[in-house]
Amino acid sequence: MKKVFLFFYLFTFLSCANVSSQDEISPAEFEKKLAAQQSQLLDVRTAGEYQSGHLKNSLQADWLNQEQFADRVKYLDKSKPLLVYCASGIRSAAAAKWLLNNGFTNVQNLKGGLTSWKLEGRPMEGADDKTQMGIDDYNQLTKSNQVVLVDFGAEWCPPCKKMEPVLQRLQKELPNQFKLVKVDGGDDLEVMKAQKVDAIPVFIIYKNGKEVWRKQGVVAFAELKQQLAL
Repeated sequence: MKKVFLFFYLFTFLSCANVSSQDEISPAEFEKKLAAQQSQLLDVRTAGEYQSGHLKNSLQADWLNQEQFADRVKYLDKSKPLLVYCASGIRSAAAAKWLLNNGFTNVQNLKGGLTSWKLEGRPMEGADDKTQMGIDDYNQLTKSNQVVLVDFGAEWCPPCKKMEPVLQRLQKELPNQFKLVKVDGGDDLEVMKAQKVDAIPVFIIYKNGKEVWRKQGVVAFAELKQQLAL
């Protein structure tokens, strides 16, 4: 009986170890999956780390900010493969475990993180040299049309990506009725601070240069359309 129990214990241990190793893949395999373009890509580092260099087309959700992380990943597709990475692989390993425990069916972590990725000379996108929007520029833009919709967002923000089709539909259905101004939540920090925006996306509507409405998070098309009406 003891031999049977010992065999079962060893089998279970080895099986679990194998499953765990399958969730952590080498930079070469990670890049191969990216090239197939069938996976979602998530950077779990801070926004500052992301801006200093990241993998192309990656979204960002800070694992160390649990409230932000949970809010952003809820906009990802749980049924699609998800590739995650951080600087060394430690944060992303913890994030991958959390994601698997919260409904995601296929999550794989970059072994060794970006450290291993860069050591192998694999491609990254660095921080761009975009000029930061100033307060005066922002104020002029909010007065540049009778109705102005300001979108505080970023390409790496999952809920911001969720809003892109909504904004495109608004521009199509309300041509020449409002002006869309985009503020980059990762670059335009001076404006973000001045407008007290500390979570994105945030949408602000100005009419005749005055703020009349603001909302944080994903907003329904109907609500935005109603608020934009003169």
